[in-house]
Amino acid sequence: MNESIKKTLKDSPAARWTVMVLISGLTFGTYWFQDFFSGIKPLMETQMGISSSDFGALIGLTTIANIFGMIIVGGMILDKYGIRVTGIGFGLLASLGAGITALGANGVFTDDPDAMLNIMIGGRILFGTGLEVVCVLCTRTIVKWFKGYELALAMALNMGFGRAGSALGTAFSPDLAADYVPNAVTFASTLIGVGFIMFLVYMIFDVKLDKQRGETAGASDEDQFRLSDLWKLATNKSFVFICLLCVAFYSAVFPFMQYAPDLLINKFGFSLQLPNLSSAGFMETLKAWLSNGPKVASLIPLGTIMFTIIFGRIVDKKGKAASLMILGSLLLIFAHVSLSIFDSVTLAYAGLLSLGIAFSLVPAAMWPSVAKIVPESRLGTAYASMFTVQNWGLGLFFWGIGKVLDVVNPEVVEAMAANRAALESQGLTPGEIAQQLEAMRVAGEMPTYDYLIPVLMLVFLGVISIFLAFMLKKADKEQGFGLELPSNS
Repeated sequence: MNESIKKTLKDSPAARWTVMVLISGLTFGTYWFQDFFSGIKPLMETQMGISSSDFGALIGLTTIANIFGMIIVGGMILDKYGIRVTGIGFGLLASLGAGITALGANGVFTDDPDAMLNIMIGGRILFGTGLEVVCVLCTRTIVKWFKGYELALAMALNMGFGRAGSALGTAFSPDLAADYVPNAVTFASTLIGVGFIMFLVYMIFDVKLDKQRGETAGASDEDQFRLSDLWKLATNKSFVFICLLCVAFYSAVFPFMQYAPDLLINKFGFSLQLPNLSSAGFMETLKAWLSNGPKVASLIPLGTIMFTIIFGRIVDKKGKAASLMILGSLLLIFAHVSLSIFDSVTLAYAGLLSLGIAFSLVPAAMWPSVAKIVPESRLGTAYASMFTVQNWGLGLFFWGIGKVLDVVNPEVVEAMAANRAALESQGLTPGEIAQQLEAMRVAGEMPTYDYLIPVLMLVFLGVISIFLAFMLKKADKEQGFGLELPSNS
């Protein structure tokens, strides 16, 4: 009798998994908006006159507020005021930023190309200010509902929704933007709004659980945030190593994904857009998809959905989290070497597959491990600290790859600008200009980007990741957090 009285809503599998789906709607929308630009980089160059450096600024500056500690502020707010207050505040920021980006792209404020780019950057900065705190919020919410149950699996599924958003955004944004890039931006911003509405529905569950547990929306007095908590995190060896591993690993993955479609188009001759396949058979359609840059690049996050769930289950049942992070870092190195040094399409596919597996292994092992290293009442601050350090690396490499790409390929930048100006003078529409420039590229009349040096920079990050994963495993043996043990140990 007493045991039944103690049960709460989180003890119901149906309630737990409903919460996971509702929270994951926000994850899906934010990841779509974060990554969909990768599929339309060439179209932004041809339709809007945006260079690789401009593109890098648009993507890289998304994280600027978080580089200066906004995520830690959000984590403190999360620990102090709880999930509901934090979710409403930062969810609105992300939604508002996405809306401004879409309005800027559609020329609502101005039709000057430079001003439009600046407005889009401003919207992305506002979106990014909410984005990473929303990611921390979703992770913290999964811990709240699944700790002691299927924690690694739930985190893997939540990440799976995010990967699906990244994959579908990358794959289908070229179709949405074929004639008019702002169409893709408007669609992406709408998804953020839908995800935010799903979070508001989740709040019904959150209120009921807190009432059952006798808690208010914020933390209790003994759980209130103190500045000394940051010092405790900074002096915890295991946390420091997993935090640095986070920045090294993700800096080698997320920036690459933004440029992967363009790399496949320029280095391996993949297509930008699919031909008309209305009367094509299955094999012909499959061949067209597997030779299309955005569609193939989307397989990286799409493939991780299944693998992350599998590896999450392994971590729950078998443990070996630190060992899996080492293996994932090794696969990361193989992936980037295959895609940078060699010109074999077969090896490129193998590299993309390896990157997808690595992108499943490391997150499936990393994020549940933090819940073992850090007390639950400090997880908001801990995850926020990790996301902050991660954003230092992401901001550098999002922008850095684009900048290096322009520096080592000046002939591409000059040819693109000259040919685009010539086509504009003929009175062609942005969509027609994009088609003409793509035809020139296919015919060999346009130089192509050489991605060797930018991607080799990411190989170095893979080497650092392996070192940090080994150090984490060593630190765990000393501190006894049990990273190599199953989730319920």
